Amino acid sequence: MTLRIGNFSGFYGDRFDAPREMLTGGEVDVLTGDYLAELTMLILARDRLKDPSAGYARTFLRQLEETLGLAHERGVRIVTNAGGLNPAGLADAVRALAARLGVPVRVAHVEGDDLTARYPGALAAHAYLGGFGIAACLREGADIVVTGRVTDAALVTGPAAAHFGWTPADHDRLAGAVVAGHVLECGAQATGGNYAFFGEGGVSLRPGFPLAELHEDGSSVITKHPGTGGFVDVGTVTAQLLYETGGARYAGPDTTARLDTVRLTQEGPDRVRIDGVRGEAPPPALKVGVNRIGGFRNEVVFVLTGLEIESKAALVRQQMRARFAESRPARVSWDLVRTDQPDASTQETASALLRLVVRDPSQEAVGRVLSGAAIELALASYPGFHVLAPPGKGSPYGVFEDVYVPQGDVDHVAVLHDGRRVTVDAPHDTAVLDDVPPPALPEPLPPGPARRAALGLVAGARSGDKGGNANVGVWVRSDDAWRWLAHALTVERFRELIPEARELPVTRHVLPRLRALNFLVEGILGEGVAAQARFDPQAKALGEWLRSRHLDIPEALL
Repeated sequence: MTLRIGNFSGFYGDRFDAPREMLTGGEVDVLTGDYLAELTMLILARDRLKDPSAGYARTFLRQLEETLGLAHERGVRIVTNAGGLNPAGLADAVRALAARLGVPVRVAHVEGDDLTARYPGALAAHAYLGGFGIAACLREGADIVVTGRVTDAALVTGPAAAHFGWTPADHDRLAGAVVAGHVLECGAQATGGNYAFFGEGGVSLRPGFPLAELHEDGSSVITKHPGTGGFVDVGTVTAQLLYETGGARYAGPDTTARLDTVRLTQEGPDRVRIDGVRGEAPPPALKVGVNRIGGFRNEVVFVLTGLEIESKAALVRQQMRARFAESRPARVSWDLVRTDQPDASTQETASALLRLVVRDPSQEAVGRVLSGAAIELALASYPGFHVLAPPGKGSPYGVFEDVYVPQGDVDHVAVLHDGRRVTVDAPHDTAVLDDVPPPALPEPLPPGPARRAALGLVAGARSGDKGGNANVGVWVRSDDAWRWLAHALTVERFRELIPEARELPVTRHVLPRLRALNFLVEGILGEGVAAQARFDPQAKALGEWLRSRHLDIPEALL
């Protein structure tokens, strides 16, 4: 008995016509749509400030208007976290849409994640719920289930638990579904999108969306509809498994999946089997994402062209510092990006960018103070003075914090299509997370000739954000490469290659079955993506930067 679960959205803004592609491209039983991220919750919270009836992903309604009848005809159920901060409101909107279209569907929703009232000053504070509220809705006949903040993997564990009759005690089965759900959650990232070795599967302009064929024992096969773009292989699945994870234990509200037990096998073209996954009792606490307004920010980018770039940058800094002496913003940061080339053939390639960002609790301190000071330099600073755009009045920025509450303190409720409310009990069996003893490393490669070369010639990487932290997963595709990587890419070497991490806590996790290392870099993103503290605020390209760095690599691997 197989349950085919497909994904049609990896974020709020993903490909609009993906639901239709998934419904018409092949067989599927359940479609899931993931719309939420830490930044999305802040965006939706600001929407709700303007309109109390808002707070959900309106795009989902427009997508559903084009596909609801098709999903009903084909008996495909839809599970989505597009409810955001207002799942009841989205559920009502879906019912109204279905009535207008004349499509008889049963709509349920899950609530209880909203803990904003417990955190004074928060715009949004939401617990990451598990999949058993979704399962309760589906077991009672819902065709569409709308949730707020659940874990991304819950969109898969819920339908799987409902279909196979799993209970909260089925940790191994649930863990298998968690792993499959984590692979699916980011859509085309599992089918060749954003992939380190993207050229090897043939360049695809439009990768298809992924499917998981789930089995009763928790194993699965990751695939995609026939004829769609992209590709699925052990590498694309490995990359997504490492995305925004950490060590061997991947904790969630339903179970803790042991990533060090995952076995990946290429079963055929565009088919990767996942099995062997072990699960443990979930932790006793739920993660809560708290979004607040951190203050106001503004920025200006000065363009420095031609000769004496460093001297020009120093002059601007001195001039702006003198102006800030009168009313200095609380935080001032400068970044000089040397995009300039010597003897350049175009003006743009002869130019560097000097980025100034200011932050302060007061909008006034980052508004006229910055814009006036910067623009008044237009005829009184370095030769060739100009900026990419004049600074504005300053805008609010958000900060993200994760806190934890006991699972029993959250009222997890499934609101069924007929209005009945079913309480979802907290798991009775929990376990405090402990570190897994580090596994034995493979035997190192024997000594031999080496060449200075980019790490990315032999290793893939994928990176992402969790609040103010970033993770960088690095993997290789042969046993010999693993024997080298496991010994060569230490924490110390990582800090050398990524100088931003030199003064930060860095933890290395070893995952031999995936031939992978996962590095957690604490604090590199400041107060999170919404604070825009870094050039790449979500660390999306941190792994690619690492791959571009050079070190001594055995010639046998090159």
